[in-house]
Amino acid sequence: QVQLVESGGGLVQPGGSLRLSCAASGFTFSSYVMRWYRQAPGKERELVATIDNLTGWRTYSDSVKGRFTISRDNAKNTVYLQMNSLQPEDTAVYYCNVEITRTHYWGQGTQVTVSS
Repeated sequence: QVQLVESGGGLVQPGGSLRLSCAASGFTFSSYVMRWYRQAPGKERELVATIDNLTGWRTYSDSVKGRFTISRDNAKNTVYLQMNSLQPEDTAVYYCNVEITRTHYWGQGTQVTVSS
């Protein structure tokens, strides 16, 4: 079965950095687009970054463009989210996502808290 396991979250001061990882299993990782979403308290889940499986093309939400970088290692079945210049408004639970035959699969999420 499809499994996505996020890690790397934590508490960081404003201006700091974190690197999130998402280990995938149960499907052919290299064949699918991977995405990172986040959900802040009281807000809807927001698409943060996408990476194509064939071209490596990356897209970002305006709120993180220039600060976050999504990458993938198909040999390790892992997708990453490097987050720099973190701000309090980046505080959220971060989820990785894959859509397979119109079904969305999610990990359990990893909490990122940006606070002084």
